[in-house]
Amino acid sequence: MSIIIKSEREIGEMRQAGRIVATVLEKLKKALRPGIKTRELDELAARELARLGGRPSFLGYRGYPARICASVNDELVHGIPGERVIREGDLVSLDFGAIHHDFQGDAAITVGVGKISPEAQELMDTTEKALEAGIAAARAGARLGDVSAAIQDYAESRGFTVVREYTGHGIGRQMHEEPQIPNFGQAGTGPELRKGMTLALEPMLTSGDWRTKVAPDGWTVSTADGSLCAHFEHTLAITDGRAEVLTRA
Repeated sequence: MSIIIKSEREIGEMRQAGRIVATVLEKLKKALRPGIKTRELDELAARELARLGGRPSFLGYRGYPARICASVNDELVHGIPGERVIREGDLVSLDFGAIHHDFQGDAAITVGVGKISPEAQELMDTTEKALEAGIAAARAGARLGDVSAAIQDYAESRGFTVVREYTGHGIGRQMHEEPQIPNFGQAGTGPELRKGMTLALEPMLTSGDWRTKVAPDGWTVSTADGSLCAHFEHTLAITDGRAEVLTRA
């Protein structure tokens, strides 16, 4: 495993990428409403990205055909924007990455459209708080397993299930760098976190089983049992103290 330590200059470039990501996701969140098509969200992201002077991380990455991932209800991640119409009560997960001066930022949010069920609200809130638990554990001198365990412990204490098949990751000049960061694990294990590491934490939780399936499009990942799911993500940098979140609005 080769984990890249970033200089302060490199982290500064990632801050810029992170601000772009946060700004675009905030625009998308405000635009979400019943009746909008997921394709329209992708088009909005393209306009905002051009205005902010960034480049899309996802478009063309391993052949992916869009700038955002828009995943709805039982879709966990990698949903391709298209003609799907968003409806009242939907849970929509939006994943977006941007490049600034060859450095990447990556984040995701899940948004409830209109009035959602209490179960959906609790799932969404728990996933976001599980991310915050992981961020709080990500300190220089801690082990990677401390971060994974913090996410898992919080999620399971609220009765939700952590997806096993998709993980967080290192990030920098590349979208996916070492290390992989599972959202489950044992505290005190794994590599030691060091100042200058840059990581993307992204808990994915379901209200049912953790197993997933991939659609015939080769991209869209859904829960195998059709249960609701939620996804939150931030890019962060390890510092001397609490981790710096680079994709916070």
